[in-house]
Amino acid sequence: MHVPLLDLHAQFDPIRDEILAAITRVCDAQRFMLGPEVEALEAELCADLGVRHAIGVSSGTDALLVALMALGIGAGDEVVTSTYSFFATAGSIARTGARAVLVDIDPATFNLDATAVAAAVTPRTRAIMPVHLFGQPADMDPLIEIAAAAGVPIVEDAAQAIGAAYKGRSAGSMAALGCFSFFPSKNLGAFGDGGLVTTNDDGLARDVRLLRNHGAEQQYYHRLIGGNFRLDALQAAVLRVKRPHLAAWTAARQRNAERYRQLFDERGMAERVQPPVSVPDRTHIYNQFVVRVADRDRVKGALESRGIGTAIYYPVPFHLQECFESLGYRPGAFPHAEAAARETLALPIFGELTPDQQAYVADALDEATR
Repeated sequence: MHVPLLDLHAQFDPIRDEILAAITRVCDAQRFMLGPEVEALEAELCADLGVRHAIGVSSGTDALLVALMALGIGAGDEVVTSTYSFFATAGSIARTGARAVLVDIDPATFNLDATAVAAAVTPRTRAIMPVHLFGQPADMDPLIEIAAAAGVPIVEDAAQAIGAAYKGRSAGSMAALGCFSFFPSKNLGAFGDGGLVTTNDDGLARDVRLLRNHGAEQQYYHRLIGGNFRLDALQAAVLRVKRPHLAAWTAARQRNAERYRQLFDERGMAERVQPPVSVPDRTHIYNQFVVRVADRDRVKGALESRGIGTAIYYPVPFHLQECFESLGYRPGAFPHAEAAARETLALPIFGELTPDQQAYVADALDEATR
């Protein structure tokens, strides 16, 4: 049996005609940058996420960058964030000229350790950037308290977490700014790059809209120095077709996650394979289903030899990346993140995954970890 890590064809085929009709609509209108499609998507996502403003941008990476720019963060500033995430989290901080102050993770959820954040705040801290990694929200209440005490904003890196919730609050709605990605592999994925910035602050929303368009409200008149962070209409049109299906796709991922847990229990794999921890007050959307196993690289090879797609998120924490050597961290600085980098493996979790495919994955994993 072949079980891919992600099967975009399985998602696309049932909505193919709707997608092609939406693309044709944009082609017929010849309105390709921003415009009515983007505005309609923004309004729909505002309602879904429970925020005042949702601003379409060119990628999740650019969402993080423009959010930091809107806060005026730059050289000499510090932003506290996790050492264990996709590169854009720390990369966006560095691109503003600020310093990424890295901290370790909670080993159970892979998210930012609030105690470590509190210890990392200094007078130079200008923001805290938690990551809702793999689709499960970080523990936001203590982070909000820490940020309030320090007088600094929070930027939520919700790139992997659209539809996730913390104590009934949507990811991306709990901070000064929230940042999402519409990369094709996301639960809500475009046909290329795309992103979103959310906020309940009218002033920040105005600045993000200016910054995404070279700081200009009127063409050729620039109030701010921004960039080309616009979301294009074709991506917005595709996302508008997919958006109504998101809740069902997320529910399917959640069912698949529970089925994996049942399959692991039935095979007595609890000590050999640790599935993601599900925290009661948080809604996990399983952008990834990441397990811990001993001898991870050998297990990965064994699964792939049987036609099972897997991935490692992420093999090198930020503090050990060559480009961040100047930050001065050394191996051993963040043991929980380093352990996660050695031990974690993502299994197929897409919504169209069948019970037979999951049983095949569980059997192969059982055999590979004995």
